[in-house]
Amino acid sequence: MITVALTYRNRDLQIVENCLDSFQNQTNTKFIVVLVDYGSVETCKNKLSILVSKYSFVKLIQCKTQQQLWCKSRAINIVLKPCETVSFFVGDIDMIYHPNFIKTLFNLQSKKDFSYFQVGFLSEAESKTKQAFNNYKISFKSTEEATGMTLYNTNVLKSINGYDEFYHGWGTEDTDVHVRLKQAGFNMSFYTDKVLMLHQWHPKNYRKKNDITPFHTTLEQINHEYLKLKQQTKSIKENLNFSWGNYNDADYDDLNKIDFSFKLTNKESEIKAFINNVLLAKSNKIIQVNISEHEAYKSLKQAIKSLVGKKTIQFLEMQRINNMLLEAIISNLRDKPYNFQYHIKNQTISLTIKL
Repeated sequence: MITVALTYRNRDLQIVENCLDSFQNQTNTKFIVVLVDYGSVETCKNKLSILVSKYSFVKLIQCKTQQQLWCKSRAINIVLKPCETVSFFVGDIDMIYHPNFIKTLFNLQSKKDFSYFQVGFLSEAESKTKQAFNNYKISFKSTEEATGMTLYNTNVLKSINGYDEFYHGWGTEDTDVHVRLKQAGFNMSFYTDKVLMLHQWHPKNYRKKNDITPFHTTLEQINHEYLKLKQQTKSIKENLNFSWGNYNDADYDDLNKIDFSFKLTNKESEIKAFINNVLLAKSNKIIQVNISEHEAYKSLKQAIKSLVGKKTIQFLEMQRINNMLLEAIISNLRDKPYNFQYHIKNQTISLTIKL
């Protein structure tokens, strides 16, 4: 058996259906698909559950992480940690797979050489058609720099603690795994004998103006710099100080049982004191904090004091506070259950976390 790990959040369900249909048509059926819904909104969550029930080979895991940053690494690790099959393939839900794809994976299984695959990209018009795999017209193909679709030996991937859960937002986590495995002495082979998967076109999910889903403005840049430093330090094993790949619904239900509640303003001193004395304290408590703008923030009195050189209250912009809190969670608390919202319209932030 081979385990196929797929991740999902609020995608077009037609894309998901096309993907799962392609697994339904595999010539080799010795596989299981584990699909992790990492925090979809309720409407998508319910519709996905109904759709997946049509496919006996799919196991669906739905995480209550709607108010958390997207973390593909953790979603993959949730599948990896209990995995007992010899091989573990990480794919994408927006792919259509060749009927002989699983058969090919079995032929490529190895403890030393791992394979990742070239992808054929379809146009918008082509993606909306239904036809046999070989009849699709490919617009262009991925290069060896695209490392997302990879077949691993399960035990080897577990030996480096899976995907690094530092990576949040989009990108870099797959390249990171390749880099660490190469540094550990394994080979990564780019399979180009035949295109075995097709990427379905879909619009990019741009953030809506009043979206309260957690979002950090520079995460992508931080991820790339983090990877560059890791290459210099020759890091191999990650997630050393965290319980990687763990998820429990009950932990998220506990977020309703608040032990301490705080009301803060955007005064710099308040925010820094809270982060260092409460958020990063090992209290084993469930805390909630609500942050709003101070009444003196942007006031005429403060502006005049600043102009004449008098001492003023130091404030932080709410976007900066948003980023600071999310960075603290990613770096120190990423295995803790939490709910986070930044209401841009009202300029308020709310965080509930189980420390």
